[in-house]
Amino acid sequence: MKIVSQIKQPIAEEMEIFEKKFFASMSSKVPLLNRITYYIVNRKGKQMRPMFVFLVAKMVSDGKVNERTYRGASVIELIHTATLVHDDVVDDSNMRRGFFSINALWKNKIAVLVGDYLLSKGLLLSIDNGDFDLLRIISVAVREMSEGELLQIEKARDLDITEDVYYEIIRQKTATLIAACCSLGACSVAPESEAVTKMRKFGELIGMAFQIKDDLFDYGTEKIGKPTGIDIKEQKMTLPLIHVINKSNPQEKRWLINSIKNHNKNSKRVREVIDFVKQKGGLEYAVQKMFAFQNEALSILETYPNSVYKDSLETMVNYVIERKK
Repeated sequence: MKIVSQIKQPIAEEMEIFEKKFFASMSSKVPLLNRITYYIVNRKGKQMRPMFVFLVAKMVSDGKVNERTYRGASVIELIHTATLVHDDVVDDSNMRRGFFSINALWKNKIAVLVGDYLLSKGLLLSIDNGDFDLLRIISVAVREMSEGELLQIEKARDLDITEDVYYEIIRQKTATLIAACCSLGACSVAPESEAVTKMRKFGELIGMAFQIKDDLFDYGTEKIGKPTGIDIKEQKMTLPLIHVINKSNPQEKRWLINSIKNHNKNSKRVREVIDFVKQKGGLEYAVQKMFAFQNEALSILETYPNSVYKDSLETMVNYVIERKK
């Protein structure tokens, strides 16, 4: 059995109901919109976000979910989908998960409007049902994701990122959405409980580990294949690189920053930077930090009684750092 199917097993029924509710939550009187949303639904990914919502909800409430849980999962997926549609426009990307992106098929203007539409549908789904506590969790995530992206853009100009700033960027950009999924799951079944805060922290830690794993893919491993160097070409400061820059002597530091600023399109120079980062222990350091976040997330899970939902969440945490892509 594939690992994702194994994780999904205890919530298979909920996920099936969720898919129908999610599709219904996107419906419109505009035929063009319905065509596009049908296309979105039919090219779905692993659906990790709603899986987090349902697994956490069931773990903290002895296996119960309610309509608020389904709405929370739908809202997070609507808003996540909206951000992906907008990202593809910003990045001028023509592909998403092996399919043509919305902007590639229907042009930028329509893609931006579809993203706006999905965002508004998500907000209204919460407002119309009085789920203001869930709406607050999601709104904070959207604000932090925007701030994280802008902070990364600002810092990329000067390449003056410390490790602390890097953690703040990935916490906002990546971890905050997973944190929102986990706190939403808890809040939907146990509002104002300690579980909401604990599960938010749990999700944040998984998100941090997830992003560091993504950083490592840029350097390649035997299993993943050749390094891509895409982050270096895009002047993205990742943890292995930040660590090595900060421990290098002034001459090495100047060479690294000059390479990233002025020679980031030169494949030979990018390869040299990758080799230098590897020699200086950048990858080992990032792996060590990734495991620290993973272990902290697992220690939060340990405070809950054993259940199939807890087992699935443990598998999910391990999958995040063992995945091959």
